Amino acid sequence: MPAPTHTRSPRPAADGVGIRLPWWAVALPAVAFAALLLMIIAPGEAQAATPGDPALGQLIERALQLLSR
Repeated sequence: MPAPTHTRSPRPAADGVGIRLPWWAVALPAVAFAALLLMIIAPGEAQAATPGDPALGQLIERALQLLSR
């Protein structure tokens, strides 16, 4: 007597599927989207950097200004 064979492979039920993402997988794209959206909304506030000003200091100052709104 031959062994029974299964013609269909068992598939997991669609109701029981749960995908868990780490917190940063949602937070980082949201932060990037918000930053890009702010750059699009307020392009008139952009200023050219002068050679004597440190770029990192300007970046931090701009980030603090945006967060304090």
